[in-house]
Amino acid sequence: QVQLVESGGGLVQAGDSHWLSCEASGRAFSSRWMGLLGWFRQAPGKEREFVASIHWVGGIADYADSVKGRFTISKVNAKNTVYLQMNGLKPDDTAVYYCAAGSRRSASPRNYDYWGQGAQVTVLS
Repeated sequence: QVQLVESGGGLVQAGDSHWLSCEASGRAFSSRWMGLLGWFRQAPGKEREFVASIHWVGGIADYADSVKGRFTISKVNAKNTVYLQMNGLKPDDTAVYYCAAGSRRSASPRNYDYWGQGAQVTVLS
């Protein structure tokens, strides 16, 4: 199993920068794990949508078109932690942000096996 714990949710102003972190642990996780960690978000009345992902070993990153150029996903393997740096935040970025672990590159939440509890990010206009 993989356990994922997010931190860093909160209220921010439009145009500001903010970051989230997600710490991974569990029997199925190690420093040589060949899977990936990703971020999804879900706003009220909307489907859960892909934000970004990164391979734990290879470091290849993918981004949704809606956040390209604004958000950056990164990792510190020694801390078992993945980060999401969010710049130029907009009110429509307001959502619950979820960290997820999967086995292959995918933008579909169905291809991710483990999920964090979610962190609320609210962007004030």
